[in-house]
Amino acid sequence: MNLSKQIMEDMKDAMKKKDKIRLNTVRMIKSALMNEQIKLGHDLTPDDELTVLNREKKQREESIAEFEKGGREDLVEETKKELAVVENYLPKQLTEDELKQIVSETIQEVGAKDKSAFGAVMKSLMPKIKGRADGKTTSAIVRQQLQ
Repeated sequence: MNLSKQIMEDMKDAMKKKDKIRLNTVRMIKSALMNEQIKLGHDLTPDDELTVLNREKKQREESIAEFEKGGREDLVEETKKELAVVENYLPKQLTEDELKQIVSETIQEVGAKDKSAFGAVMKSLMPKIKGRADGKTTSAIVRQQLQ
């Protein structure tokens, strides 16, 4: 099932169950996808959809951090629930061991020997793990393996 059909089904389900947080989050995702489609001027590809979902995930993670700093536990809990809804639409995340294995393989493919090849490794690596691993964690692992 494609993403837009899945979102519509989830909206109907959330309405029936009167789950306000899930309904509002799914509506926000739908809106973000529609805005991206308008911005790009064509139907979204799966990569475009993944980019939008990652952006939504990152916004909620940043909001959680800010709410925690401000001592707003009520908003932290609500935003964590929203984050869980967004993550349902993202592909399964790689474990650290799986990510290290992919990084090692990519370093060998690129023929990287030291830190100077960091950019080349990341350029080759990111399409392989798009949406399945965090950029900060990935770059840390690449730096560690290039030392």
